[in-house]
Amino acid sequence: MFTPLGLFGAISCPQGQDCTLLKCIFSHDNEPAPAEALNSKIPASADDGPPSKRAKVENTKSPGRTIPSHSLKESSLEMERRSSKPVASKQNQNTRDISGTQDIPRPTSSHGPPEPSGNEPVKSTNTTSAGSSSRLPPRKAPKETLNPRMLAHAPATHGNVFVLTPDELITMALDEEEKFARDSPSVYSNVIKLRIVKVTKMGIDEWTKEVMSHLNARYYKINPIQKPQAIPMPISTGLTPAEEIAVVSQLVTPLAGLEQHGYVTKPPTTADIETAKRGVDESKGWEKCDRCGQRFQVFPGRREDGTLAGGGCCDYHPGRPVYPQRKKTDHVTGPSQPYFPCCSEALGTSTGCTRAETHVFKVSEAKRLASILQFQTTPSQPGKGPLEPVSIDCEMGYTTLGLELIRLTAVSWPKGSDLLDVLVRPMGEVLDLNTRFSGVTPQHYASAIPYGTSLPNTHSPAGDETKKTNPPLQLVQSPAEARELLLKLLQPETPLIGHAIDNDLNACRIIHPTVIDTVLLYPHPKGLPIRLSLKALVQRHLGRDIQIGDNGHDSKEDSIATGDLVRVKVGEKWKELKKKGQKIEGGKLVCPDGQVSTSTSSWTTVQKRKSNR
Repeated sequence: MFTPLGLFGAISCPQGQDCTLLKCIFSHDNEPAPAEALNSKIPASADDGPPSKRAKVENTKSPGRTIPSHSLKESSLEMERRSSKPVASKQNQNTRDISGTQDIPRPTSSHGPPEPSGNEPVKSTNTTSAGSSSRLPPRKAPKETLNPRMLAHAPATHGNVFVLTPDELITMALDEEEKFARDSPSVYSNVIKLRIVKVTKMGIDEWTKEVMSHLNARYYKINPIQKPQAIPMPISTGLTPAEEIAVVSQLVTPLAGLEQHGYVTKPPTTADIETAKRGVDESKGWEKCDRCGQRFQVFPGRREDGTLAGGGCCDYHPGRPVYPQRKKTDHVTGPSQPYFPCCSEALGTSTGCTRAETHVFKVSEAKRLASILQFQTTPSQPGKGPLEPVSIDCEMGYTTLGLELIRLTAVSWPKGSDLLDVLVRPMGEVLDLNTRFSGVTPQHYASAIPYGTSLPNTHSPAGDETKKTNPPLQLVQSPAEARELLLKLLQPETPLIGHAIDNDLNACRIIHPTVIDTVLLYPHPKGLPIRLSLKALVQRHLGRDIQIGDNGHDSKEDSIATGDLVRVKVGEKWKELKKKGQKIEGGKLVCPDGQVSTSTSSWTTVQKRKSNR
């Protein structure tokens, strides 16, 4: 007979009380316990070992004396507890006791059916197999996620982990595999191998980003954790605007020696320009895409089929790759791979998460920039006298001539009042307005008005808030015209403020001797060419959030924020100057010996010390 597994323990036996099996696989829970088993005379064989203890009923004085029912119950329980082996066979169950003990009369009860006599066969119930297991309550484990349980004193901290079901994991893996097969068929094998290696070394933070990106793409949008809004920090220099202008001269940075980082200090020569033009002609329009790195061909003036560039669509990542900081556990799990913040994809695993209609390129060489529009040094304007500092910000878009100026904004410093804000019509055909960063859209050009004309409907009704808050921009016809407007606000000694101002000056083709660049005022710990973003600097030092949303940058907001960063440095610089005994007289810094202080830059001094080493 095979060992019962209890699979039928919950089903009542079809034979009911007539079942004669010793180990029935069905349930007999609903049947009353057979009392005749207590009075049956079960023979004791030598194989069964010593006889079990029984109730002392043999020495009763009268054969007809009845034994109380509670004594029988107690003795039967004791017999069941101490019995070590079940009845060996059905024959032993039906055999009368031949040991010489007398029969004990059965007690009568007024409740229930009459009990059978001792001559009737005794039926045994199965109490050791399936029946006993069916009497146990069902096991119900609590539903828990695969997160460590919280302890009062946890040995290590842990965050929430996105736990997916096996089916969801398979779906996520198949989605990624299909994406790689469609987007990168030529390097499919390498991409899959790199992906497997990344998964084996992935930490909790990276896994959370991967799962969130998958859930967003397939099922629903997860609202990202909203960071608390930054509290703007008040800027208090303790100086008047005129005194701030006197101190800001100490923050001017000479650009000599920074040519290798993109700063142009002198106009390229005619020979350099001719060399650049000859190189462009020989390249026959072939350029390298500034976003995806692919080679493509540009067709200025449009090709016969009307296209401006070849190479098809451009698949790229709009954000720059992020390189995670090294951890102490990198020697065990391996260093974290760099990834793109726009889609959390590892560097080298995908061609891009964003698609554009055309490829674009950027011109960085000064001689090639001059071949399109020559640089101009800021002229002197004796009739205007000293002018207040100017904070600028330029927005650029991609054309068939490279990255060109499309918007120019200038505000006064330190007040931040408007001086100039114009749209610029580029010289080349537009490939991409770069709206994600420039904030300029085709609608801006469609609604723009020529420069110099008054805004329409200046006395609009009070309910027309759109025209009040977003008036149309004025449009100039070329970058050269925009440059002339900016030069009217400058003298050679006028401080020109900007963030990464080399890009702004090169877009305007201006060489200005008095420059204050917040990239140099707030240098990256590793130095140039690595730079801290304006958004990060403003959030850290001003407590503001700028460049929020998908509408691109606001050049006016950026120019004001750049000027405020300079004001913070002016306050710090003034504290240093006061310790040295300097003071402000007549709008100029005066040393303790009575001489006018010359403008110096702590950043320039540090660079000179490094070069001397």
